[in-house]
Parts: sequence; C-alpha cells; structure tokens
Amino acid sequence: MASYTFQSSGPLGGRLRVPGDKSISHRSLMFASLAVGESTIEGLLEGEDVLATAAAMRQLGAQVERGEGSVWRVHGAGLGSLLEPHQALDMGNSGTSTRLLMGLLASHGFKATFVGDASLSGRPMNRVIEPLSQMGASFEASSGGTLPLMLRGALPAVPIRYRLPVASAQVKSAVLLAGLNTPGITTVIEPVATRDHTERMLTGFGAKLEIGEEDGERIIAIHGEADLQPQRVVVPGDPSSAAFFIVAALIVPGSDLVIENVGMNTTRAGIVEALRQMGGSIDALNPREVGGEPVADLRVRHSALTGTEIDPALAPSMIDEFPVLFVAAALADGTTVTSGLEELRVKESDRLATMAAALKLAGARVVEDEDGLTIHGTGGEKLPGTPEGAAVETRLDHRIAMSMAVAGLASRDGVTVDDTAPIATSFPTFVELLAGPGA
Repeated sequence: MASYTFQSSGPLGGRLRVPGDKSISHRSLMFASLAVGESTIEGLLEGEDVLATAAAMRQLGAQVERGEGSVWRVHGAGLGSLLEPHQALDMGNSGTSTRLLMGLLASHGFKATFVGDASLSGRPMNRVIEPLSQMGASFEASSGGTLPLMLRGALPAVPIRYRLPVASAQVKSAVLLAGLNTPGITTVIEPVATRDHTERMLTGFGAKLEIGEEDGERIIAIHGEADLQPQRVVVPGDPSSAAFFIVAALIVPGSDLVIENVGMNTTRAGIVEALRQMGGSIDALNPREVGGEPVADLRVRHSALTGTEIDPALAPSMIDEFPVLFVAAALADGTTVTSGLEELRVKESDRLATMAAALKLAGARVVEDEDGLTIHGTGGEKLPGTPEGAAVETRLDHRIAMSMAVAGLASRDGVTVDDTAPIATSFPTFVELLAGPGA
C-alpha cells in the first residue's frame, strides 16, 4: 500500500494533456481484433485496464503490439475466427473488458473462463448474463453472478430484442457485440441514452447499424455476421481523466489551465455541464471532430462555485465523474443535492459510501442518502484536511484516490490517501501531472 499526502497547491496553469479515453481504447482494441488486416491506434490509454483487454485479444488470436511512438498495431483475426483461449482471461480490475468480452464471445462456439482481482470479483455480472443467456450462451458464475465465471458461447446465437432495465452502456455494448456474429438483426432499446462509443466505432469499422427513436426511447439495431474493415483510430483524451484537473483548476485560487484534446461526446461530457451549472468557468476552444468523436481544448479558470441540485437525467453521461463532482460540491457555496445514483454502489467500490466517509474525514459536511449524497459546501474556504495519522480509505478504487487527491489541493493540512497504487488502472501519470501545473 503506497499512502500519499496531497497538499494545498499554488495556482494550476499552462497546458496539459490527459491520457486517451478508456472506453474508446477498450473498444478500439476489440474491434480492430475482429477486422481482417492491420489497424493502427494512436493515443491508446496504456493503463492496466486497457492492457488487460490487449492481453485478452492476444489470447483470442489477434496480433496486438505496441509500435514506435506509442502507435499500437493490431492484426485482426476476423469476426467468427477467434480462437478458444487456452487459459483463463484475466480481466484485472476492468469491468468494461469483462462485460464487453462476455458479449463478444457469447456468439462464438467455444468456452472461456473470466477471472479478475478482488475488487472486480465482487462486482455482479448478472445484468449481462441475462440478455446473453436469451441469445443462447450459457454461464457458470460464482455465487451472486460474480467472477470467476465460465461462458459457453452459442453458434449460431439467436438475435433478440432487448430493453435495458437500467441505463448501462456496458450492457448495451455486450448485446450489440454478441449481435455482431449472430445471424439476423439484434436490437437494443434504451429508455435513457447512454454513452454511444460502441455505435460510433462499430459504424466506423463498417458494421451496419440502424439507430432511431420510438416513444422517446433510443432503438439500436445491428445486422449480424458483419464484415469489419481495419481502421486508423485516434483516441481522444478521456473526459473522466480530464474531470480531475477541471475540478482542481476550479477550486484552487488563481488557476487558469488549458486541458488539450478532451473528448466532448454529449453522452460523456455531463460533468462539464454540471460544473458550469455550479458557476464553473469552462470554455471549449477549437471544437473539432477526430475519428467520429467530438473533441475540444478546455480552458478552466478558478471560479466561485454555487451548490445546486444535479438533474438525475445527467447521471448516465457523468456516472464515473461523481466522486470528483462531490469534491467540487464540498468547496461550493451552499448545498449540492444528488440523487438517482444507485449505480455508484456497484462500481469498483460503493462510491457513495466511500466518498461520504472520505469527505467527512477531510472535514466536509456530507449526508449519505440511499441514492445520492447531499453536501454542504465551505463557500470556497479550504477543507481542514485529514487528521494527523489518519488516511482516507480508497477501497482499491482509482477514482476515489484521484478525487481525494484533488481535495488535498484545496485543504489546510493536506489529505492523506491510504493507497495510490489503484490509480494505475486508468491514469498511470496522474500524480506526476498533478504535481506539474503549479501544484
């Protein structure tokens, strides 16, 4: 365990670039592995979660290697030509890798075993098992629908029409990926729109999708037995990673920071909208499109934030950013109320309980509700920080560690985080970058 104390900082300034988007990085490796021929991927996030996906695709028969200048080259095996893995697929801490690969392999005629670390092995997979079982795949999971888990794919699988019971891009993607190798048309109905990287990127690789609306619900249909073509993928900066620096610049007086090349997909950028509602000065400079994804450089300046009620409809577009939003709320003027966040209880940790405990330890006033937190802000005054000898419990959760690191920048006595090691799953250079722009 590598504990670390994050101290009050000087203003954050200059320009920085955050690592590539994690969601897009996972998908680019998977889809390139299904195309016949060589794809290149630039800007891939080289964190542990994404490297777990790369290792799994190698086990399934694709050639995946890191070339010069951090350009990755993938020689795809072709859809339907994946090989049965000789040993268990080790997903590490990555829920995205697990759920998407379960979907992908559900329509291949072999069996595969999924294993993961202690944190991932506590996360339920039933919400993916349910629709994939309807398509003909069978599963032997540990109690509670957790890893280790064995999947036996169906060939041919059966196309289904599936309405998502909860807003989840991972479940939607799992069903669409199973549909790729399934004869006929597989349809997913989304009552609430979730991040759409899968649809955008599959279309870019040549799959045939039809996306429409009926009665306010989003309908996504994929034509099976697709023929994917190799691509050059450029991965935009991860908005979830950028969120830590956006909040840091907003709460540290005198800050004026530009974060370059941030993905601004509307299904992901809810954190920017929420922070602007609170009075945050965040300007999108040079908006452009890269590989089908909207991108901009964000100029963020220190702002007097005001507490607000966050619309639950924003939740799917910023679900991973709530921990750092709670930090912004703790330093705002007035009360911030969040609700509709039951999903946060089944992330890498129970993020509602873990963040409530962490912020209280650092001196914030927080009330934990069943489906959200109510936070009474300091009005811009620094948080007291963690008491001497005490440390925030991150519970192996990278986003808790990074969020509380940001809280430390706006504290009197610093915030000690019990373990910074999990940060490497999504943002290996975080601590180094945080110490760079004036901190």
